[in-house]
Amino acid sequence: MASNVQDLYETTVDVARKAGRMAFEALHRDKKVDTKASSVDLVTETDQQVEKYIISTLKGKYPTHGFIGEESVSDGMKCHLTDDPTWIIDPIDGTTNFVHGFPFVAISIAHYVNKQPVVGVVYNLVLDQLFAAKKNEGATMNGKPIHVSQCKDIKSSVVIVEFGSDREPDILRKKIETMYSLAANPVHALRSVGSAALNLCHVACGSSDGYVEYGLHCWDTAAGVLIVQEAGGVVMMPKGEPFDVMKRGVLATCAPELAMQIVPHVKHIDLTSD
Repeated sequence: MASNVQDLYETTVDVARKAGRMAFEALHRDKKVDTKASSVDLVTETDQQVEKYIISTLKGKYPTHGFIGEESVSDGMKCHLTDDPTWIIDPIDGTTNFVHGFPFVAISIAHYVNKQPVVGVVYNLVLDQLFAAKKNEGATMNGKPIHVSQCKDIKSSVVIVEFGSDREPDILRKKIETMYSLAANPVHALRSVGSAALNLCHVACGSSDGYVEYGLHCWDTAAGVLIVQEAGGVVMMPKGEPFDVMKRGVLATCAPELAMQIVPHVKHIDLTSD
């Protein structure tokens, strides 16, 4: 099993880097930008091309595995996670950043077995930062071990929050109320990066202490949650329940004590699971 996981890991790292190079070459070219669920939910031809490359490459090596990809699901493929070996892929996490040239754009690839992460890789293709983890073997950035911060007091914390792409008034209001409650507490700072996968990696490497968001999909968090856990952090749903990658939210922190201080500030948003 260990050698198999190592093979999965090495393959994932290689595919992520190659996919990142494809996306980086398109970063400063003119882009054909379309919308999906809303006018701020963007997709480019590069998202679609990169996902096709990732899936075709992995399927060539692992033909019996399942696949969940953001753009494939957007095009009508069923989003269903079973106990079978499954790849969960976000070809470009931070598409709006990609469109505008904001340097937080990532390839996110995770491998799940029995609905649990085994391998997770998130590659910031602009800054050339590759975050990676194998189950029970720790997390790294560019091959060097990373660890969450030691912050346990919300008043000393930096917490990442996001508006997201769903601007339905009630959802937007609840997100703003969460931000207001955290800022008034007060935390040291609130930050927004625009990529769920990289937000999780910032918690994993200690540059932020927590991250909370509703409205995510499985491909947004699948790789990053393993990286946080393997870096010593904790992951749960925004109101403190056990994490489920197919549900639409995440709370990741450096320590359970900090998570429990953040939970009361989070305004619950009821969303349909993936």
